[in-house]
Amino acid sequence: MAKSPFRYFKSSPEIIRLAVMLYVRFPLSLRNVEDLLHERGIEVCHETVRYWWNRFGPMFAGEIRKRRSQQLRQITQWRWHLDEVYVKINGVTHYLWRAVDHEGEVLESYVTKTRDKSAALRLLKKAMKRYGVPRTVVTDRLRSYGAAMKEIGNADRQEVGRHLNNRAENSHLPFRRRERAMSRFRRMSNLQKFASTHASFYNHFNLDRHLNRRPIFKSKRDAALQEWRQLLAA
Repeated sequence: MAKSPFRYFKSSPEIIRLAVMLYVRFPLSLRNVEDLLHERGIEVCHETVRYWWNRFGPMFAGEIRKRRSQQLRQITQWRWHLDEVYVKINGVTHYLWRAVDHEGEVLESYVTKTRDKSAALRLLKKAMKRYGVPRTVVTDRLRSYGAAMKEIGNADRQEVGRHLNNRAENSHLPFRRRERAMSRFRRMSNLQKFASTHASFYNHFNLDRHLNRRPIFKSKRDAALQEWRQLLAA
């Protein structure tokens, strides 16, 4: 029987899950989360919230990613959108690469110091290893994508257009809002950890509110919360 990851903590798993979800999912600071928990009668320090998210955030994200990858591999991957966005770390420009599917779900996040063929190739290989091969890959006009697609033999599946990649462009917005709330990042490893964790949390709670009627949205939201409460359950 697997041991519970919460076994050495005095706080209950429910409180830890709530704190981690508030910090990663919403554009809140550590002290904001501390104040929200205080309003609910839970007394923890903001440094405790920092420790919890560093310890359990990647674990929760890994469980979500594992379940969703199993589901996505059972269906045909129609279209992926690839894009990169710059992120400043101590004044140095880094690049956050993303692979997004046709429904806006973030498949893979990858941080590099360069914006070249090897970085694009690494992103493609990581995404295809986990989710399979898509029918079409939409990119911008960066030539690194074309070189990477040519190397893996998928050059005929690439599409480039002025507005075709808006799906990937829009996927950066939730992360940008979260980045501003965190006052940017200090290390590349922290950026990689948070980007991957945030993407998994976003996928889990992204319920297409604008596409569903209110009763359907409420049922999906309840199901997502119920599944969240079961993550890493003993």
